[in-house]
Parts: sequence; C-alpha cells; structure tokens
Amino acid sequence: MLSLDRFSFHQLLLVAFLLIAGLLSAASLRGLFTIEALITQSSDGAQQAVSLSAAAQRLAERSVTMERAARQYLVLDDPLLRQRFDEAAKEAADALNQLAAGTRDVELPDGGQSLAAAWHRTLQTLRRQLSGDAETLRDREQTLTSAFRDLGQLNIELADQVRLATESRNAALLERLESGRAELARQIVAAIAVAVGLALAFGIWLARPLKRLEAAIVGLGENRLDQAIDMRGPADVRQLGRRLEWLRLRLAELDDDKARFLRHVSHELKTPLAALREGVALLEDGVTGTLNEPQREVARILRQNTAVLQGQIEDLLRFNTAAFDARRLVRRPVELTALIAEQIEAQKLQWQARKLKVTVTGWPIQAEVDAEKLGTALGNLLSNAIRFSPIGGSIVFTVSQWPGRARIDVIDEGPGVAAADRARVFEPFFRGERQPPDAPRGSGIGLSIVQELVRAHDGQIDLLMPDENAASGAHFRIELPHVPVR
Repeated sequence: MLSLDRFSFHQLLLVAFLLIAGLLSAASLRGLFTIEALITQSSDGAQQAVSLSAAAQRLAERSVTMERAARQYLVLDDPLLRQRFDEAAKEAADALNQLAAGTRDVELPDGGQSLAAAWHRTLQTLRRQLSGDAETLRDREQTLTSAFRDLGQLNIELADQVRLATESRNAALLERLESGRAELARQIVAAIAVAVGLALAFGIWLARPLKRLEAAIVGLGENRLDQAIDMRGPADVRQLGRRLEWLRLRLAELDDDKARFLRHVSHELKTPLAALREGVALLEDGVTGTLNEPQREVARILRQNTAVLQGQIEDLLRFNTAAFDARRLVRRPVELTALIAEQIEAQKLQWQARKLKVTVTGWPIQAEVDAEKLGTALGNLLSNAIRFSPIGGSIVFTVSQWPGRARIDVIDEGPGVAAADRARVFEPFFRGERQPPDAPRGSGIGLSIVQELVRAHDGQIDLLMPDENAASGAHFRIELPHVPVR
C-alpha cells in the first residue's frame, strides 16, 4: 500500500491541484463531446429535412409534367411526348424512392409504404391508358384524368408524411437535446461537488500538520519544554518536526543550565553577602571602635544595600524555584472559592491595614488543580492588588464557569497598568512605570510566577482592558481547564 507520508507537502499539494483540475477537465471534455454530438445530429436532421422536402416538391412537379405529357400524347400520338412522360415518371419514381428511404426510420401511421405502393399502382394504370386504339380514346381519357387525380392526392399525402417524419425527427432531437442537457448538468454538478469535496478533504488533511507545527512553535514560545514534539504528515513536515524537537531539547537543556547557574550563583553570593552584613552590623555596634557620624552614615548605607541585594537574591531563588516546581503538579478536586477565601484570610492583616474591602462573588466550582501552587498564584495576585490599591479601596474576586473551564477574575481600584507596559507585564523582573508612592519598589517576579503556575495547569492568565465604566484599576483573568460540567 502506498504511503502518503513519503511525499513532501508541496508534492501532495500539487497532486491535489492536479486531481481537482483533472476532474473538472474531464467533466468539461465530456460536456464538449456531448454538445458536439448533439450539434452533429441536429445538422444531419436539418439536411435530411431539406432533402425530403426537395424530393416531395420534385415528385409533385414531375407528376404535373407526366400529366401534361400524357394528355398531349393521347391527342397527338407523338413518341417524343411518350418519352417525356416516361422520363418524368422515372424521375418521379426516384423521388418517391428517396422519400421512402428518408422516412423508413420514422414511425408513421401506415408505415409510409402503402402510399408508395398505391403511387406505383396508379403509375401502372397511367401507363396502360396510354396504349390502345382510337375507339377507346374517350374512356382512356376519363380513366387517365381519374388516375392523375388519385396521383395528386397521393402526392399530397406523401408530402404530409414527409412533414410528419420531419416533425417526429425534430421532436426526437429535442428530446435528445433535453436529455443531453440534463445529463451534462448532472455531470457538471457532480464534478463540482466532488472537486469541492476533494478540495476540502485535502485542505483539512494538509492543514493539520500546519496546525500541529503552529501549536509546537507556540509551545516553545511559551516555554512548555516538557511536551515532546512528534509531527505526523508529509516528509518535509516530519523533518521540520524533528528540527523543532531538537530545538525543544536544546532549549530545555539551556533552561536547566540557566536554573543551575542561578542556583549556584545565588548560593555563592549568599555566603559573602552574609559575611558582609555581619561585618556591617559589627561596625554599627561599635565592636571595632566608636564610629563618628559620617562613618555611621556609611555603615547605614551599606546595611540598606546589603538588605536590598539579599532581597533580590531571594527573589531570584524564589522565581527559579517556582518555575521548577510548576512542572510537578499534584492535582485533586479543589473548590475554588474556598481556595480564594484561604488566601484572603492569610493576608488579612495586609489588606485590613490599608482599610481595603476584599470580596468573593460567584458560586462554588470544583477544578482538578494543585491547591498549593494555584493558591500561591492567587496569593500573588491578591498581594499585587493590595500593594496597588488606594487606602479604603476594594478588591473583587469573581468565580464563574464556562463549558469545561473555570474563570477567576481579579479586579482592583489601583492605577492600573500603563498601555506601554501591558505587553510586558508578565515578564520576569519587569516593573511598570506606575508604582504606588507609599510602597517600596517591587521585584517584578510576582506576576511572572503567577503565569508559570497557571500555565502549568494548562490554563492561561490575561490582563484585560479596563472596563469603560471604571476610572482605573487592573483586571486579571485566569482560565482553568479540567472543570466538570455542572
């Protein structure tokens, strides 16, 4: 059996176009041949109708010539007149034979044969009346007149037979034309339907590898390096998939190297930093001697900067630990509103100190999540909202459910996120331009940790545009899968 995976994408695309073009071309050629055959039949029918009409007219004309020559011959007894009669009779008989042959394939009321036989019998009668003595001349003239009258009636009936034969052929031709038109229409419709079906089938079949490639590239861009890339489809797409898998492994290796480097550097820095802080403390305590005021100011600056440096090192370790732990989830059914309430209770002192109102709206929804890690993400969002909210403001958590997904919206009344910072708000160590004036400048890793933990749950977090009715504030939305349908 031929495997399509051996061919490349552009080869399969070319085959698809050739199949569709071949199908439409075959239908067009078949229609062209059908039309050509019908045109040929119509032309032959028209020529035959003209020929039969001419034969009928010739028969009538020769019959008139026969009558004139016969009457003159009876009076003058001229052999030339008899010869003229015989020649006209022969031509009339030929025309009659042509009419009989032309109407043989058409079903007529009497088969078209009895009229021809009667015409020949009448001709024999006429021939007999041309021979005889003078005593029987008057009787022969009367018989001749009656025979020519019968011959004229036969000619009229033969002309009617020709008309009926022509009408029958025209009706049959029209029927064939209509049948051919209907058959051609069916063929064209069927060809178009099959071509559209082939186009859709090939389009869907060829689009699947592209969608898988897009998903793989998006996964790499979102740092989902734990998902192997296994592409199926045409040969060149599978080759590209192998390249992406190599890139994924390389990025994972670099990510591990980065994590190890950060852990190593952080731990290496913590030891001398601790010694530095201890030395500063000894100086401030006067162990090495009493310090004057300028020396105390220098010691204070050293103590503040070592504290800041220690905080940054701890933030770096915390972010690295969160990114590493996000890959190890222990899922279990968790009621989301209760999990949010726990985080609110855990930070009660912080939001009460700023006289904030923190509420949870929505109904109880269970989701398959890691309660500890999702709780950390929710706690970071709450801490961020508390930090930016004005004194006496409010923070609202809203829990809602969509088919197979749960939504958690977090809205505060702070200054919001500047338009220039919206695209980078989830980047590690990024701090926007809008900072609360009464709080120390943050490390910029809280939202990036939230994004790592939410993505680990196969969910997503977005910063939504502010509500038109709201003067300010930030609106974050978490969407989580693995939610049973209520």
